Amino acid sequence: MLTELIIGGAAATVSGVAAFFITKKIDASKYDIYVEQAKAKAKAIEHEAEVVLQNAKLKVKEAELEAKQKYEDELVRLNNEFNTRLAQLEKREEQLAKRIEEELSQVSEEKEEIKKAKAELKAAQQQIDALRQEYEAKRREALKILERASGLTSDEARELVLKEAEEDARAEIAHIVRKYETEAKTEAKRKANYILAQATTRYAGEFAAERLINVVHLPDDELKGRIIGKEGRNIKTLEMLLGVDIIIDDTPGAIILSSFNLYRRAIATRTIELLIEDGRIQPARIEEIYEKVTEEFEQMVLEEGEQIVTDLGVSPMHPELMKLIGRLRYRASYGQNALGHSLEVAHLAGIMAAEMGGDEVLAKRAGILHDIGKALTHEYAGSHVDLGAEVCRRYKEHPVVINAIYAHHGHEEPETIEAAAVCAADTLSAARPGARREVLESFLKRVKAIEEIAMSKPGVHHAYAINAGREVRVIVNATLVNDDEAILLSKEIAEEIEKSVQYPGEIKVNVIRETRAINYAR
Repeated sequence: MLTELIIGGAAATVSGVAAFFITKKIDASKYDIYVEQAKAKAKAIEHEAEVVLQNAKLKVKEAELEAKQKYEDELVRLNNEFNTRLAQLEKREEQLAKRIEEELSQVSEEKEEIKKAKAELKAAQQQIDALRQEYEAKRREALKILERASGLTSDEARELVLKEAEEDARAEIAHIVRKYETEAKTEAKRKANYILAQATTRYAGEFAAERLINVVHLPDDELKGRIIGKEGRNIKTLEMLLGVDIIIDDTPGAIILSSFNLYRRAIATRTIELLIEDGRIQPARIEEIYEKVTEEFEQMVLEEGEQIVTDLGVSPMHPELMKLIGRLRYRASYGQNALGHSLEVAHLAGIMAAEMGGDEVLAKRAGILHDIGKALTHEYAGSHVDLGAEVCRRYKEHPVVINAIYAHHGHEEPETIEAAAVCAADTLSAARPGARREVLESFLKRVKAIEEIAMSKPGVHHAYAINAGREVRVIVNATLVNDDEAILLSKEIAEEIEKSVQYPGEIKVNVIRETRAINYAR
């Protein structure tokens, strides 16, 4: 049993040893295989690395060749550009040198000519001095001969000659004055109309911008769309009924109403304000509000006219005339309200007529109605004078009133004290300081015209209009204008300003003659 166990153990041991050596042999053979495989992979990697290195070297060489080619091309381009610019600079330098040489030559020629002219001038001056001395000697000799022949001294003869010359000149001046007065009267109306037309064209732009629009403020910009309405039907209805242009632009919270007719603009403004308050903006509602506002305005102007007639004490008067008096509040002339102007004229005319023994009430009546035609000029053609006279004839006004309407613009001569008082009062009201605004452009034109008149005279060096155009200072050349001529020059300038320039008050003409002696201490 033991023996079998020993044999079995030995057999197991031998088997184990054999298995160990066999396993070791197998592992050794596998290791060799792995080593061979690793060597093969290493050779493959080494080959790939060599290929990559060769490719990199080729690319580096290509890059070097390309950079070298670019460098050579750029170098050629820069050399060409440099040569071109160098040639241009050399050409320009040659032209400049040639021009400088020509100018130097010209300067030398001019210098020679100046020297020559200076020498000739000096010789001429010497000759003039010699002639002047000879002239003085002969003049003194002639004076002595004349004194001996006439029995008069030189001072007495000079006084006699000057007196005769003054009488001849006065007669000639009177003839010239009469001639120019006749020409002025002939041309006055044509020139005045032309000047008025020119002034109107220049004044219209500023007048329209400042005086012919009303602004209606909106609580919300969304109302602009409602005022325009669907497809513009609301704004078309408004413009057709109101007779004004409605401007809806990007101005926030406002629309603009534009029209020459102040009365229409006032009605349009009130109508749109009521529509905004009501909120129902549609064609039917627009017509309803417009009719209501028109009736209110007609009643209001009638009541205002009645109140004015009552306050002045010139009643009774036809209701249509009183309505027109009320509408004068919506008419302006040169920035002066027509109703305010008419009231001033009525009061002034009444005072003057009473002082002169005329009819105070009739003068007031003529004064309040003298510009009544201005309330009709927007609706009817013609001047306000003709329209006013026609409407007063229609309602059986007094002939003195009609004569005053024509006379205050020179269409007729005033036939009564009352008409003359109205003419004077109209002028006083319009000329009152602050009553009417003067356009800056007209002021600048007047100042420029005054300066141009002064500068047009011979011997004037400078002319300045100062003190808001009420004085012009004229600086003359002392070598050309003496003291006596300065007095005559100031008179001539003043007379020409009176003829050519329209101005309020008076303009002072100040002629300044100054002699300066200048020397230097060296």
